[in-house]
Amino acid sequence: MVEVRLSAVRVDLQSNTPVLLLTEAEGLGRTLPIFIGAPEATAIAFAIQGVSPPRPMTHDLLRDMMEAFGAHLERVVITELRSATYYAELQLKRGDGPFTVSSRPSDAVALAVRTGSPLYVADDLMEAEGILLPSDEEGEDGEAASPDELVGEFRQFLDTIRPEDFSS
Repeated sequence: MVEVRLSAVRVDLQSNTPVLLLTEAEGLGRTLPIFIGAPEATAIAFAIQGVSPPRPMTHDLLRDMMEAFGAHLERVVITELRSATYYAELQLKRGDGPFTVSSRPSDAVALAVRTGSPLYVADDLMEAEGILLPSDEEGEDGEAASPDELVGEFRQFLDTIRPEDFSS
């Protein structure tokens, strides 16, 4: 397994779709891009920014339920890409031992951000799908993008998204 960090939640300009960028913590600096939905991107962005909604969001509820049942999220592992769909696992532990729950990567990352749990990508998946980006924080013009610019980019995406964009 390759340990990764959530380096960004950005919007792909060509498809106008949010994308997670998971970058190797050490090594070559490869990044695994995973396209996700706008609600999941919002949930992750809220957690990163420390936004505390008046009522728990789904991922907050899941974190609270794990705590109530005495479970601890040890790690998230992005395991494979099958038929253009990424798969992830929540590797949990409680008093009676470890157990694993299948998850969408976006939900797994949203939960990991809320619990401070580490993120991993399977070696063969990173080898096959990892890419080298010019820089974690370069904008389109090659200049470093500030956190405010990244948040602005995401807000612009949210302002343009419509419910019809999610219909099949």
